Amino acid sequence: MSCIEINQLSHHYSRAEQVLKEVSLKVPEGSIYGFLGPNGAGKTTTLRLILGLLRQQSGEIKILGKPFAPHREALLSKIGSLIENPSVYAQLTAMENLKVWQKVYQCPSTRIEEVLDLVGLGHTGKKKAGQFSLGMKQRLGLAAALLHQPSILILDEPTNGLDPGGIVEMRELLKTLNRELGISILVSSHLLSEVEKLATHVGIIHLGQMLFEGTLDELKKRQQQSSGIQFDTGDGAKALQIIQSQHAAAKLENGQVSVPIHDRALIAELNRQLVQAGIPVYQIQAAQNDLETIFMNLIK
Repeated sequence: MSCIEINQLSHHYSRAEQVLKEVSLKVPEGSIYGFLGPNGAGKTTTLRLILGLLRQQSGEIKILGKPFAPHREALLSKIGSLIENPSVYAQLTAMENLKVWQKVYQCPSTRIEEVLDLVGLGHTGKKKAGQFSLGMKQRLGLAAALLHQPSILILDEPTNGLDPGGIVEMRELLKTLNRELGISILVSSHLLSEVEKLATHVGIIHLGQMLFEGTLDELKKRQQQSSGIQFDTGDGAKALQIIQSQHAAAKLENGQVSVPIHDRALIAELNRQLVQAGIPVYQIQAAQNDLETIFMNLIK
């Protein structure tokens, strides 16, 4: 079952500026869904529409199997969110900040200490939020999002601006929330390397259009399919002609011939033909695109 499902969602801020173009995605229940794309791709607009922070112009949004608009208030009670920078009162302590949110959510006051301990801020005592590091402020924002015990978390670039240590802490915290509390998480990011370490499912958006959606394993299969063999020879142009006669997808890159094959017999045969043609073969090596390359190829 999908905890979040959107179909054919389009949005424009003006006639000349269409931000989303028939975007569809499904967030499986119990997953960590990495919503990936460069800055300006449409990630934040999509999340704002899901949360009702922008007026829906077209398409369909479902939360926990129910259409969002008719059940907005009930469905929002199931969602915790952190969009862009967390809203904190600098002159208040972490506990005092959460007391404000506790009155909004009308949840038990005992939840305040629970979520502070959960995000690692239980020790902050009388320290004012204005003295917190950026990572601590992010965790305080996450604590506020968790106060009412949501089953879904929607987070927009939660590691943005954090130092490496803060990124690792946030990543491990989100994994714990998903694994131990069963919270489904939709998290946007422009960093594939970070999403790769966190997500179970991935959606890639660029210029308002979805380019890929599937599991992380399915994205890695694309990596394997786009891998192949590189021939380092003494005459790249001539070697390309010979190899292309056997495999039209071969191409010349930085003086080496790349060909998307894995058949050992065919590799040996190509090598034999090159040697017979008097072309020195210096090296034959596997060429694998990393996930970052796959991502860049998708958005070009």
